[in-house]
Amino acid sequence: MQEFNRSAEIIAMEKLFDRLWPINRSITGDGVRHTHDILGELVPLTRTEVPSGSHIFDWIVPPEWELNEAYIIDPNGHRILDVQENNLHLISYSSPFRGTLSKSELEDHLHSLPDLPDAIPYLTSYYNQTWGFCLSQKERVSLPEGNYKIVVDTKLKTNGSMTISEAVLPGETEDEVLISTYTCHPSMANNELSGPLVAAFLYQRLAAMPSRRLTYRFAFLVETIGAIAYLHQKGEHLKQRLKAGLVATCVGLDVPFTYKRSLRGNTLIDRIMGQVLKEENVDHSIIDFFPWGSDERQYCSPGFDLPVGSLMRGSYLDFPEYHTSLDNRDLISFAAISESVDVYLATCMALERNIIYRNLVANGEPQLGKYNLYPKVGSLRQVETERQELLWFLSLADGRRDLLEIASTSGVSIERLEAAARKCLETQIVEIVH
Repeated sequence: MQEFNRSAEIIAMEKLFDRLWPINRSITGDGVRHTHDILGELVPLTRTEVPSGSHIFDWIVPPEWELNEAYIIDPNGHRILDVQENNLHLISYSSPFRGTLSKSELEDHLHSLPDLPDAIPYLTSYYNQTWGFCLSQKERVSLPEGNYKIVVDTKLKTNGSMTISEAVLPGETEDEVLISTYTCHPSMANNELSGPLVAAFLYQRLAAMPSRRLTYRFAFLVETIGAIAYLHQKGEHLKQRLKAGLVATCVGLDVPFTYKRSLRGNTLIDRIMGQVLKEENVDHSIIDFFPWGSDERQYCSPGFDLPVGSLMRGSYLDFPEYHTSLDNRDLISFAAISESVDVYLATCMALERNIIYRNLVANGEPQLGKYNLYPKVGSLRQVETERQELLWFLSLADGRRDLLEIASTSGVSIERLEAAARKCLETQIVEIVH
């Protein structure tokens, strides 16, 4: 495996972010496809187009939305709220409209945030045909009286489709780990692009490993309906193969980590995350599942109840810039995003190491010296620590406990326990159960 270069990764992240930032994404359309084209330079994505009108469980894929241009000409002849200047100005999925309205008539189609007067809100209308513009409260209160010319040049194509993509990184077994993220928000940094950045660079780090025990499935979807469509296609497969999964979202702030548990709350990913966040010695909190948020709620939904949680830094509930123009490049930290990849990778490594072993010495404590396992090199403290790690492992490797349970009981890290397990395997004093 190539030596990791953090500075190079951060520079690459910044360049990728700058290419993805201006793209006008929604739940359908060329913005998503262009985004996946760029991500595909790092991750070999396989793309699926789900036709508009498709019935997927309780949902129907909407027409594909195409945006050509949208703006307003104010009474003084000035062009304002132009999506060419900021693609948050238009409500996503706005229906086409051309006409002239008085200021009072226009007000019904304007949206701002009085509590955040400098912010442009991000709004959508995927399933309700309407149109509207978003602007800062400061700009809204300064609009002059008079007539406004409205141009919303959009199309809703019933013969379109919704784009979802995935990449599978094979391992030695068919047991799978899912990393899911979304690419459907225009020009938002933490809530949108931080997740795909973590997923893409995690893929690269895992792909650089000479071998992997587990198979890793990376899904680049559109939030909610994209995850539902993915479950419609792959749900039965995931129910059979998936051992653990994470939804990558809101991982770009330099704040403590937040892990949101799966619905069951005691699945492998829940147990692993508790151990990894402790072993990585990062500030963190762990919260219980609730049925809103990001796509973890789809993976944990009725009929699936998959072992999928969400690892964030903070959460979508905690930062006031959420779904506004203030969620921009200045808000995030690329060093924090790279550190997020570290914790995601540490989680994958813990899953890789989490094997069940059986001690083949049937009765009593093994004589370490007999098997050349008694530590000999290092300070007295190092020798005693290694001896205790071996004894913890051999004491609890009963063919039922996995390495994670042994780590939780003993206080020894999964990585150190794996090192002890390898030594014991070499002397054939233990065997792998699963």
